Amino acid sequence: MKNSIILLLLTSLLVACSPATTTTRSTNQTENSTPKTPTMSTKETVGTFLGAVLTNNPSTMRELANADYVQHNPFLPTGLEPFIQMLPMLQENGTTAENVRMFQDGNYVFMHNVWKNAKPFGADEMVSFDIIRVDENGKVAEHWDAMTPVVKETASGRTQTDGPTTITDLDKTAENKALAVALIEDVLMGKNPGKITEYISAQQYDQHNPGIKDGLSGIVEAVQYLTEQNNMFKYTKIHKVLGEGNFVLIVSEGEWSGKQQVFYDLFRMENGQVVEHWDVIQEIPTANLANDNTMFNF
Repeated sequence: MKNSIILLLLTSLLVACSPATTTTRSTNQTENSTPKTPTMSTKETVGTFLGAVLTNNPSTMRELANADYVQHNPFLPTGLEPFIQMLPMLQENGTTAENVRMFQDGNYVFMHNVWKNAKPFGADEMVSFDIIRVDENGKVAEHWDAMTPVVKETASGRTQTDGPTTITDLDKTAENKALAVALIEDVLMGKNPGKITEYISAQQYDQHNPGIKDGLSGIVEAVQYLTEQNNMFKYTKIHKVLGEGNFVLIVSEGEWSGKQQVFYDLFRMENGQVVEHWDVIQEIPTANLANDNTMFNF
């Protein structure tokens, strides 16, 4: 059963790699830095690397990633070899992953994943956003992520990962990234919250945050409740904006429940407005850190 799930993961990752929207590796790579498949796209490189992680395949990982692989998950050691040494723990727990969405923005591949048997990460089932940077030689070089437990009963009735996956409007990537930044700055950073109706569709707004209902009314209700509890989200800094067509991921820093948080917000756009939202919010740890790279430093 475990092998079939892993094969499913690999298949879904590679199917997501559309040649029309990915870049191939440089032909100027040295022999030592060139993996066995020189025509592999950036998305395929990332998918194959993650498959090697799940199957505990160090040789493929060494082939595809740099020895000084930089890790921003605060609980994982930086460097490729220390990371490889942790892989048996995942196999012992039967940890598997399913890729739901995969996108690319330049040398960055960003993904929406579901992890099962994931107690090493904090819960039996986890949802994550993962970002991997592939360097100019086509090597996996750096990783960021944020994870949260799966919630079975949500306010909207949607799951934290369901919904459209098809990438469209590639010619509007820059426009959609600007729209997402304006939404964060005006509404969530408080510069001009009254402009929310300019950014979010009044006809459709599908919400995947487990505690918020669909539509503009769901947002208003959530804001009122959190404000009454003196526990409203506080976004203080945008660290990274990544987009491909109609999907944009923003990584921000802020506060919630009296603690520092990282916010990963994925938006889907149609006709110049946001029509769907997924997110992961994770507390930024300050103790028992496995590296000092922070969850940011893009």
